[in-house]
Amino acid sequence: MIVTFDHSVDEAGNIATFYFETEKLIHYTAGQFVELTLKHAHPDKRGIKRWFTLSSSPNEKLISITTKFAKEHGSSYKKALKSLKKGEQLTISDPMGDFVLPKLIQTPLIFVAGGIGITPFKSILSWLSEVAEKRPIKMLVGVNNEDEIVFQDVINKSKIHTTVVVSEPSNAWGGEVGRLSSELILGLEEPSDETLIYISGPEPMVEHLEKDLKKAGVKKDQLVLDYFPNYGEKY
Repeated sequence: MIVTFDHSVDEAGNIATFYFETEKLIHYTAGQFVELTLKHAHPDKRGIKRWFTLSSSPNEKLISITTKFAKEHGSSYKKALKSLKKGEQLTISDPMGDFVLPKLIQTPLIFVAGGIGITPFKSILSWLSEVAEKRPIKMLVGVNNEDEIVFQDVINKSKIHTTVVVSEPSNAWGGEVGRLSSELILGLEEPSDETLIYISGPEPMVEHLEKDLKKAGVKKDQLVLDYFPNYGEKY
């Protein structure tokens, strides 16, 4: 499908959201992702395609993606993305993925977002607010520093219990300090056998938390995982 670039918004630090018009109505579920093809001169070895979660809600007129840019030595793809002009056209795949809400509204949920892994939750929480659907959700957000805290307005509007933990805070930070861990996740509440834990973020972080949660007794089918490759290193 062809999409047309409309505008971008700098969210915080080196994170930005890009908005696109679609040639026809696109049907997707909050939390899904697309492959975005961006043809550009001199692509690097990763080529002209990337996977992005749709940070927009399915009810929004424009679709959007949100991404983090390297402070230096960024990829040719990200440089081309940042240089898009209004009206330029790109190609996206059909939305896909199963990082979506369960059908049973009463299912207890724990959302865990590491850095740019906040994007599927932004889509989900926006949609829940729009349709006025209440679910039992607690959320844990982990970032390196305060500059990476984004979509606070969406989180506040959702009125869910949210804890933000910062690993490299400034002296002005008065909240939780540290890294995301199984202890922090399980400390939000005692998971029942019905609880689902959604984890989204850099691949090493997700793999580490998955391993530790399983060691702590959380069953495999209680974990819903969304890996962001090429973000972050060893966790």
